[in-house]
Amino acid sequence: MLKDIIAKLREKGCKITPQRRVIIQSLLNFNKFPTALELCNDIRQTNPEIGLDTIYRNLNLLAGLGIVNQINLPGKDVKVFELTLQGHHHHLVCLNCGEANCLDYCPVNEKELQKAAGSEFQIVGHALELYGYCRKCRAAAQ
Repeated sequence: MLKDIIAKLREKGCKITPQRRVIIQSLLNFNKFPTALELCNDIRQTNPEIGLDTIYRNLNLLAGLGIVNQINLPGKDVKVFELTLQGHHHHLVCLNCGEANCLDYCPVNEKELQKAAGSEFQIVGHALELYGYCRKCRAAAQ
């Protein structure tokens, strides 16, 4: 899996630094979507010299290259990250507990989106988070 991601980075002309390698490996180790701070704490167990700024800088670069998805959690100014192993998709985010789950397809019609944007703006991508309440939080509220 790491080799596939590194191959994608090379295809995009991106240098494979030790920091990028360890960040990608850490993302692979998580079962759920980690925050940058959770990644930092995980990475510092074996690489104590890595800084949070380095992690944010690399996550932003990887997101720009389409290797990482950034998921915005509501109300906390918190972002979580995931490797884009499943291809393009979106997320369902619980407004109560903040849990994010993958929506395994894209419900957005980019041609219609481009039509709505008009000829003055060229759409090159999109991200979508759907907000609501997960089963656990709905059950707890009843």
